[in-house]
Amino acid sequence: MRFVAVKTTDQQAVLMLHKVRDLLVRQRTMLINALRGHLAEFGIAAARGPGGVTAAITALHEAQDSLPELARIALHGLIDQLRIVRDEIVTLEKRIVTWHRANDASRRLAMIPGVGPITASAIGAAVPDATLFRSGRQFAAWLGLTPRAHSSGGKERLAGISKQGDGYIRRLLVNGATAVIRLARQSIASKAWAAKLLKRKPARLVSVALANKTARTAWAVLARNQSYVAPTM
Repeated sequence: MRFVAVKTTDQQAVLMLHKVRDLLVRQRTMLINALRGHLAEFGIAAARGPGGVTAAITALHEAQDSLPELARIALHGLIDQLRIVRDEIVTLEKRIVTWHRANDASRRLAMIPGVGPITASAIGAAVPDATLFRSGRQFAAWLGLTPRAHSSGGKERLAGISKQGDGYIRRLLVNGATAVIRLARQSIASKAWAAKLLKRKPARLVSVALANKTARTAWAVLARNQSYVAPTM
């Protein structure tokens, strides 16, 4: 078991903002799925993504005169809740970014490719003392980003990642890695590394591998109290 240093009340507070934001993001997804599903019952198809939601709301306004009154009430109720949740997420993210800009460790973490203010502030607040981990691999293992070992018949095999530890930070790192992979053809070292791996492995596996690499880099930035320097090609 790996213990992390006691957090300050300020760090606990910003982590609370992250937890509330995470809850609201999941609620937003539920509301969007419900809206798309109910619209489909009346023949109104909505594509996935933010653009699809906007188009669906527009389609609802155009077709609402042909819908039953009770259906209109239910659908507009979902839209109202969706707007409230979206506005609250924006407010929370602004507060998180404000904390990030005032925190030296969080600003240094945000220099790593695939790590934005949200991820950087979550790591900075959750890990007050990175030196409690002996290595970047230990830190990645604490986040559940290292493979599970399975031994049988004297042979050791590596399975999928353990998914132990902080699932929220792990998810942020994987999402950030996925964004980096989309730009993998550019010349930044980590993107070039991902591009080479993509030639041999599925994109999802590469995202997790890059998230592991990013976690190790984050540990080095925190433990050594240094700024991130991109590797030279």
